[in-house]
Amino acid sequence: MCSKKHKRCKVKAKHIISIKDLSVDDIEEIFALAGKLKAEGKLAKSEALKGKTLGLIFQKPSLRTKVSFEAAMAQLGGYAIYMSPDEVKLGQREAIKDVARTLSRYLDGIIARTFKHQDILELAKYSDIPVINGLSDFSHPCQALSDFFTVREKAGRLKGVKIAFIGDGNNVCNSLLYICAKLGIDISIAAPKGYEPDKEVYSRAFEQGKITGAKITLSNRPAEAVKGADIIYTDVWTSMGQEKEAKKRLKAFKGFQINSGLCSKAKKGYYIMHCLPAHRGEEITDECMESKHSIVFDQAENRLHVEKAILLLLLK
Repeated sequence: MCSKKHKRCKVKAKHIISIKDLSVDDIEEIFALAGKLKAEGKLAKSEALKGKTLGLIFQKPSLRTKVSFEAAMAQLGGYAIYMSPDEVKLGQREAIKDVARTLSRYLDGIIARTFKHQDILELAKYSDIPVINGLSDFSHPCQALSDFFTVREKAGRLKGVKIAFIGDGNNVCNSLLYICAKLGIDISIAAPKGYEPDKEVYSRAFEQGKITGAKITLSNRPAEAVKGADIIYTDVWTSMGQEKEAKKRLKAFKGFQINSGLCSKAKKGYYIMHCLPAHRGEEITDECMESKHSIVFDQAENRLHVEKAILLLLLK
């Protein structure tokens, strides 16, 4: 059963739009509660969010984000309403601020999964209820939080861990940079020229890393980034909405594949992570996905536990 302790909420952020908006204390509280919820198990009955309704506004297809949030609400005694792209047409059928104001009268929280990050920012600006970023072209905070909950679970620590991110400097990479800088975790990024992470994000993370002790590096050399890494992380080379660039990207990312040769340069006992969906044979080999080093599906499972913690802390 969810204990009365779950009712205590210290998280200062009203919304979760980006990792940069969260304090270290916020992150630690999410991790602590997620750990308790995971220990209770998915069959533990709870009415912690009884009477609460969560709306899911999705412009993009989803497996993990949609199912994990719907399952989270069900397991916490609440209810989730999924709204497909054609039903809402955010910013097209009607103004985003009108959608935000209307849904604020009906719901207790909103998950938004959009192409444009600006759409989530505007939704949050006019919403009277918590808005959680379920993915945008700039940020994927729930993924990064789940990832580092998983790292701590597997490695037994965060301090002293080195993560190597190999591939596209995309929304996931931006979020990993922010969380590493906040928590003092070393991260080495290797991306092809022209596909590096957002310059402002990298600069902000680099400067914060000087304060927290996080060593943050960027190069175009995967072997250099992976050297001495505890965690090797990758994502697809072509994300949703970039399909027209697929051939160009396949050529640009040649040499950035996670394979046994590249992994051999990491620390003994390294872990492999991928936020999924994976394009096996492109950014990662089937061999690596299925190896004993892979914690990809532990990562996926932890989306549920971390998101349950987020919902409790924001909706309670």
